[in-house]
Amino acid sequence: MRRGLIAFLFVIGIGVLLYPIITSNNSTPKGPQPTPQAAPAAPRATALQEKNIKQMVVQNDVQLTEKMCKIDCNHHLHQMLQDLEQASPAQIKSYAAKLQKDHQHMAYLVWVNNEEHREYGQLSETLQPEAKAQLEQEIQKAKQKVKQRESYEASPTLKGGHKYLVLGVPSKTNESHGIVAAINQEILNTVNKHQRRNLRLIPYPHDQKYRVKTVDTDDGKRKRVTQGEQNGDTSHYYTNEIVVRFRHQPTEKQLAQMKKDIHSSYVRQAGYAFIFRSKYMSAEELENYFKKWDPVYIEPHFLYMTNDVAVTPTNGGEEQPNDSLYKEYQWNLPIIDTNKGWGLSKGNNQVIVAVVDTGVDINHPDLKGQLLKGYNAIDPGSDPMDDVGHGTHVAGIIAAKVNNREGIAGMSWYNKILPVKVLDNSGAGTTYSVAQGIIWATDHGAKVINLSLGNYAQANFLHDAIKYAYDKDVVVIAATGNDNTDQPGYPAAYPEVFAVSATNKSKHRASFSNYGDYVDVVAPGENIASTFPNNQYAALSGTSMACPHVSALAALIRSANPTLKNTEVMDLMRKSVIDLGPAGKDIDFGYGQIDVVKALQAADQQSHTLNFFPYSVKKSMDSAEAKYIHK
Repeated sequence: MRRGLIAFLFVIGIGVLLYPIITSNNSTPKGPQPTPQAAPAAPRATALQEKNIKQMVVQNDVQLTEKMCKIDCNHHLHQMLQDLEQASPAQIKSYAAKLQKDHQHMAYLVWVNNEEHREYGQLSETLQPEAKAQLEQEIQKAKQKVKQRESYEASPTLKGGHKYLVLGVPSKTNESHGIVAAINQEILNTVNKHQRRNLRLIPYPHDQKYRVKTVDTDDGKRKRVTQGEQNGDTSHYYTNEIVVRFRHQPTEKQLAQMKKDIHSSYVRQAGYAFIFRSKYMSAEELENYFKKWDPVYIEPHFLYMTNDVAVTPTNGGEEQPNDSLYKEYQWNLPIIDTNKGWGLSKGNNQVIVAVVDTGVDINHPDLKGQLLKGYNAIDPGSDPMDDVGHGTHVAGIIAAKVNNREGIAGMSWYNKILPVKVLDNSGAGTTYSVAQGIIWATDHGAKVINLSLGNYAQANFLHDAIKYAYDKDVVVIAATGNDNTDQPGYPAAYPEVFAVSATNKSKHRASFSNYGDYVDVVAPGENIASTFPNNQYAALSGTSMACPHVSALAALIRSANPTLKNTEVMDLMRKSVIDLGPAGKDIDFGYGQIDVVKALQAADQQSHTLNFFPYSVKKSMDSAEAKYIHK
């Protein structure tokens, strides 16, 4: 197994030439390979420094999420007061019940009528008696303030670290009316836990849960992960499974023999390859067994993880949406000129973006009408519902409804999201589920595929799925990873994939962002506000958040000029950037940070044939070979 892993790293540069069956003749490299820049990359921080920086990023995400929660909840409570100015008690109770059903974090809601000295509302089951007892003092303070026509806000933390937001909101138009609410802010713990895992601050995944082996990607040696920073440059694979691609499709008789020989408990085919699981044999033993069948390749079954109405034109044609969280929290859209870009293209519902991730909250109001019927590779009989939050956040960055006075604004107004769930409730998924999701999305109309996930292992099985999508003219875009390393991350480092790293508000490479000569572009990825499950909003950081900015741009480009091929879209995005760092392409920023206006202007002007970057396949492969040998 060790020898096999090392071989993967050394032969990737010539793999296409050795295995013409796998690779299509029109496989395209990652664009030009200019002369290396003289300026070195920013020095990598020590493990302790990196840990401290990442902890600050997580803290900022949590604080930003808390602020957005306050704004969003106040928005809905003020709307309720406005809508029910002349309502009866029955209408008030009905409205409160509906509001709490749609926003389950509103655990306690009371309507105060000073004239009648009455209260209407209901106690949600999510606010347990013990919690209500601890919150009672703050609730009474809020009621008193409302009766005095004053607002009230408190953020008590209950036993067990559960935080609540208690709000007292008087009506702006009716002196007799007001609302008191207790908001469960468990989302803060969720964001903290998610981001500590997403930024690799904790060991992940747990070997005991997945029955996986953690190995050093360079030498294939067993590596015990006890701290989050040790996850960098490691890969994980199932201990009792193997992926095999045969030169010729095995017959039923041959498959039966294989299953018998390895004591198989599970066999599944996806695309060109098969996954075999044995009751007793290790991955190493399975590899040795399948060598006699002379396959195209044998490799481990790797694990992949998450790497998150008309508007009024203003000066210069820039459009400002009225979404409640946009102005204060969505720094990421103006910095890449999204608003100005809307004057050129707002998208097209025929250009579909597949979010291959943890699924999407299909009931989120800010995604209503933006989602197509998707697919669940984890549980094929179920909807691709998000039970993590990562995929919902990614989908919102791309296509949250714009100018609906609700939450955030997505980059695209009209491009539809195809939700494909390939990662489970821990945020991890297998090579099989990810490959299956890519193939399914390609076969169901996706023109852009967003992959905010990855690992450091080069897997032919996954690469086959990538090539399948690429050959079908899909633009495949992937995040590079959050370990502040130049170790190539997959699937981002495949030549058919457009690789995205992250920047912050200052247009610097985000402290956690991976880098390297395989990076195509960068996009905003720190403290990004977006949709979150259960009708909420959260701020997350990661290359996972940078990636959907580029996927949305690709969709806008294909909407503006449907004649462009996937290779032309990728070349156009490389060409139309804001150059950051040393002049030209560099390992920190790739070609630069995306610019929506420049890209859409170029798309509008381009004929079907682009000549930005002449290249040859051999040149790309030589470059790829060099970077792995050096590493």
